[in-house]
Amino acid sequence: MMLDERSILIGLHEATGIGWKRIYDILQQHADLRELPDWDAGRWRRLGMPDKVSQTLPAQLQEDYLLTRLSRYQDKGIQIMTIMDDTYPILMKEIAQPPWVLYTIGRQELLSSFCIGMVGTRVPTAYGRKVAELLAGDMAARGVTVVSGMARGIDSTCHEAALQANGNTIAVLGTGINVIYPPENRSLYHTLSERGLIVSEYPIGTRSSPGLFPQRNRIIAGLSHGSVVVEADVRSGSLITADYAMDSNRDVFAVPGPITSPKSQGTLSLLKQGAILVTGADDIIKEYDSILLNWCDKPYKKEENGDINNAHDSSSMILPDISYLTEDEKTIYLILEQGDANIDELQLQSKFDFGLLHTVLLSLIIKKQISQRSGAIYTLI
Repeated sequence: MMLDERSILIGLHEATGIGWKRIYDILQQHADLRELPDWDAGRWRRLGMPDKVSQTLPAQLQEDYLLTRLSRYQDKGIQIMTIMDDTYPILMKEIAQPPWVLYTIGRQELLSSFCIGMVGTRVPTAYGRKVAELLAGDMAARGVTVVSGMARGIDSTCHEAALQANGNTIAVLGTGINVIYPPENRSLYHTLSERGLIVSEYPIGTRSSPGLFPQRNRIIAGLSHGSVVVEADVRSGSLITADYAMDSNRDVFAVPGPITSPKSQGTLSLLKQGAILVTGADDIIKEYDSILLNWCDKPYKKEENGDINNAHDSSSMILPDISYLTEDEKTIYLILEQGDANIDELQLQSKFDFGLLHTVLLSLIIKKQISQRSGAIYTLI
């Protein structure tokens, strides 16, 4: 039997030495992909393919080879979506280089839900983690699907907060759909496969590689009406997601942070460039007032004065209330907001003598504001 165009597109996508641009050129020049399995190496070479690719490609487009590969996905419970499918996300088609193929595990219908991307540093401060939890949890509870990259730090925190709120979340991987990275997210991966959705444009078995993750970020931006950068330094990969969002005429949101914190320099730079300042979920939700009425199941209510009100009890402000702490306790708390620190670092920054510092640290531990880890490292709870 003759393979359909969809199967041949998957074959091209998985073929060795064939990238996005070459597939684009093939689609532009040849309307009927079903002819491609009949081409020999010479025909591919005349099209401009390198000799090595021209030699191997004909075998990789044969029916037996392709059906064997496709059956592997079916056996692993992996669904395949192509740009030719009616279910392919409409928003994704609007970006500069939409993936030809998407591999998914879980609730594929989430690709047609209302999505907001959330990204940030892999090494967040306590402030960044808290902000990610509040924003992701609140939006997920109100019907928004949170999209992130399942990386360490902010990404993982956003997924976990969305799940904790019994909401929807999508993880876009920078590896093959069956490769769990980072390894410590194995439990999160399995939870997402059951309650959310895992997405990748890379074939099974594709290992982690630095060059793949920036490409992954365009999918996070492409699925989302807007992208939120929670916490990022000036060289953070999260800013790549913001760039893709801007290039696709999508909204970019940024959370303000301490001007003294390196982890906030990227978000502060985005704000200077015109990103929408975020102090709570309402700052994001209100940008999509009319759209959300059609996409989400009563995500919020609108009062007569036009203000958007949170449908939950959580505060719209993301800054913690530390008014009940003493001045000395506030000093240490604000230092730890910028990142975990050992006792020597705390003494250097606070200029407290060690006796006072120990007293303040003990008081903050008793008040359940901080905890001590091995190596005399202190962190906010």
